[in-house]
Amino acid sequence: MTQVEVVEVESPTQLDQFIKYPNKLYKGVPYYVTPLVMERKAFFDFEKNPFYKTSKVKLFLALRDGEVVGRIASCINYTHNDFHHEKAGFFGFFDTIDDYDVARALLKVAMINLAKGEADVMRGPMNFSTNHDIGFLIDGFDLPPTVMMPYNFPYQPRLAEKFGLKKVMDLNGYVITKDDPISERIQRVVGKLKERSKITLRTLNMRDFDNEVKLINDVYNQAWAHNWGFVPMNYEEFAHMAADLKQIADPEMVLIAEHDGKPVAFSIALPDINQALIHLKGRLFPFGFLKLLWHTKIRNKVNGVRMITMGVIPEYQKRGIDMIFFQETHDRGLARGYSWAELSWILETNELMCRAAEQMGAKLYKKYRIMEMPL
Repeated sequence: MTQVEVVEVESPTQLDQFIKYPNKLYKGVPYYVTPLVMERKAFFDFEKNPFYKTSKVKLFLALRDGEVVGRIASCINYTHNDFHHEKAGFFGFFDTIDDYDVARALLKVAMINLAKGEADVMRGPMNFSTNHDIGFLIDGFDLPPTVMMPYNFPYQPRLAEKFGLKKVMDLNGYVITKDDPISERIQRVVGKLKERSKITLRTLNMRDFDNEVKLINDVYNQAWAHNWGFVPMNYEEFAHMAADLKQIADPEMVLIAEHDGKPVAFSIALPDINQALIHLKGRLFPFGFLKLLWHTKIRNKVNGVRMITMGVIPEYQKRGIDMIFFQETHDRGLARGYSWAELSWILETNELMCRAAEQMGAKLYKKYRIMEMPL
């Protein structure tokens, strides 16, 4: 068999190949959602995306007989390493045909490149940090991913394991539907928690969006500081991501909890825009915009949300605010016509959040895995 060649992405044409390769790999797979090409190009804009100011990233393509058969990225995230006092390197955007020679060639190049950057461990997949989509899907292959969640073939984590990568953390995805009513007992518990916590809830003020982003950024960095893999985000990076999410956000599904006027927690549930994107095949033009309009506004295809993040500052944790958010999001979602919600991702070790999701009636239906190996 012809030898595998791995080349670094250095031209716009190669970047285009890198972005579009999964479309070829997953062609015909009904569950794969093609990312918008314009959005992916903006993400990989090393000049404009503030993430790259504190990270060193390289992209690679695997070729056989001149044909792209795989891709991978390596990343040294200096913010992560400074925060966690470690020398970690990350691999991400790992997609390959079911061929160990191809997978090995890609992972080896990433490993060598990270070692050159003085990393002593390779961890992933991370695209490129816990603030982005991460993990190998290991359970739940017969369903499309929700917004900002990955999809891969079952063989991909097996190829990584054969290379020597081992599990370091699993992430849970829960689902709750309109047919899973919250029990009266839990509703009574949440009612008492509301009285006892003395917090007030409000929704996102879109007319004061910039200040709201600053507020949520501050709570986020406090709330998640002790979570496994957390990477703090400065305002520039957080605002850059928020500007993208603003386009699809339902402000009534973004909740801010306050105590005596002080913001102490927030939760964000995004409409699952993937239900519309799955019909676009990555293109908005020339007809993609009309299709997007059809599948969202006209045919109301987006009937679910993903609860992507929830944060409570340390001194207000273990007061049941997570349960209050779950209940409020559930009730608001039903009132706004959403029939299901995914709660993801939640660390398998976060027993408090996993238990809260299950108490609300959510069921574990997807699992994702982060793997690593020493360098």
